[in-house]
Amino acid sequence: MKKPIESKINMILIIVLCLLIVFLVIQSVFKGCSVNSIRPESQYRVYATPDYSTIDQVLTRVTEPVSETQNPTVEDTTKKKTEKTTKEKEEKSTTKKSKSKAEPTEKKEETTEVTTEEETLYYATVMTMETTATLQEQWDEGYIVAIDYPDKTYKTFHVELTEKDRDVLEHLCMGEFGSGGFIGAALIAQCVKDAMCFDGYETVEDVRVNCKYDASLDNTPSQEVKNAVSYIFDYDQSAVQHRLMYMYNPYIVYSEFHEGQNYILTYGDVRFFDRWGY
Repeated sequence: MKKPIESKINMILIIVLCLLIVFLVIQSVFKGCSVNSIRPESQYRVYATPDYSTIDQVLTRVTEPVSETQNPTVEDTTKKKTEKTTKEKEEKSTTKKSKSKAEPTEKKEETTEVTTEEETLYYATVMTMETTATLQEQWDEGYIVAIDYPDKTYKTFHVELTEKDRDVLEHLCMGEFGSGGFIGAALIAQCVKDAMCFDGYETVEDVRVNCKYDASLDNTPSQEVKNAVSYIFDYDQSAVQHRLMYMYNPYIVYSEFHEGQNYILTYGDVRFFDRWGY
């Protein structure tokens, strides 16, 4: 009589133990998912260190070499004529002295040194705020990139992405700065969101066309890019505590328009700007 009772008790204990294990596993999975989705930036936090002097050299671009034969100057032409006349005089005097015993000599090839011209390009000026914030303060508020002079008045509103908007934005972020991973994509996504919040564009496609984002959409967005888009739009976060309206890579093409704006930070080779005023 005792054996059936003991077996039932053992069965109940086993079932309870199994349920407890399943509960713990599910809880740990949900906990991990919530941490990763709410604070995905924790492993990507960086500090931007731009130079805040009024005007600073950003890079030196080497132009195509120009040979003297392609674009001779007046000074070069005069110099060549003088050298030719002097050479002819020397040859005549030598010929008179040893006319009968003259031997053929090898003619030395004239070599022209090719020089390259360097064009200096400059940073835009930076508008610094009167108040500063610690790096940890910015990170604790959810900003991925901490800067020396954040704009504490910076705020945006929630923008709900349609399926089409999300698809275009993910491909756009991948095309513009997919090499920048989560941070690079988050910065591009913030530029798009700021354009929608401050300039009134209603769709991502409107921003892409009117703000002249010309990167190809023929790509496959990475998971980091998708996470970045979700972080900026779904969770109403920002990559940096400052409005971002423009971006470009000066190592691809130098833009005087961009460098005339309010420079905020550089990540990788891409420079990000706000505009002056509203």
